[in-house]
Amino acid sequence: MPILESTGLKEGKDFYLAFSPERIDPGNEVYKTENTPKIIGGLSKKSTQIAKLLYDQVIEEVIPVSSANAAEMVKLLENTFRVVNIALVNEIATLCDKLNIDIWEIINAAKTKPYGFMPFYPGPGVGGHCIPIDPLYLSWKAKEHGFETKFIDLASSVNESMPQYMIERLEKILSNRRKIIDKSKILIIGVAYKKDVMDLRESPAIAVINLLQKREANISYFDPYFPFLKINSIDMKPIRLNANNLKKYDCALVMTDHSNVDYKFLVDNLKLIFDTRNIFGKLGIKSRNIIKL
Repeated sequence: MPILESTGLKEGKDFYLAFSPERIDPGNEVYKTENTPKIIGGLSKKSTQIAKLLYDQVIEEVIPVSSANAAEMVKLLENTFRVVNIALVNEIATLCDKLNIDIWEIINAAKTKPYGFMPFYPGPGVGGHCIPIDPLYLSWKAKEHGFETKFIDLASSVNESMPQYMIERLEKILSNRRKIIDKSKILIIGVAYKKDVMDLRESPAIAVINLLQKREANISYFDPYFPFLKINSIDMKPIRLNANNLKKYDCALVMTDHSNVDYKFLVDNLKLIFDTRNIFGKLGIKSRNIIKL
């Protein structure tokens, strides 16, 4: 607005300006752009009306709010809600490991409650362009106004610590089999930040590979969406999933649970699997060589 009004034009009279937050869930086959409700907030009442009229042509439901600031805050609340709840379940997952309790069993039982509970699932961290970043922006903005977002900052800290926790768990898993990370061959299954998408932004798998490189582990990866990777100036190409290749690895980490992977084949040919996404549990595949998060 300052740029446009510097020309002598007036918002709400000569031009109309509004904000509409992105609501995109990559890989979601149900909710696309046109059937996801659209939030719109203008800098003036007229701007809101005109922007709503525009989006009404292509979006099934357009929801106006009182201002552009309110529209932006909607987006920040949505993503902060997710990051805080993911952090909570990640912390419970680490506690359940200490207590020798299956976190996946606990969540599946808890979500049978028909009210007051919404299931979130643990994992190796959070990724993508929005969820790990938007809450940090909100925290920074709050500090400008002398407000400390303790809850948000703590949640971000918990989620950011999960890749290191994955390494600690892997170290323990290997130690129980009298192996050490720097002398082990490790296979990373899935490097995208979420299943069935070709997107590496803020992917926890990349953070885990970074940590393993620092530990001088022998690392390979497989991801059907990425024919090559370059991490810390190291070129990496995916392995071929065949029995001879898989038998060479001391442990595989399932970091991303892509749908187009033959997980039964993995179980039949890998010595040990650390499943951070519970994909084998979801598929009903049981084996002594599977260790769940």
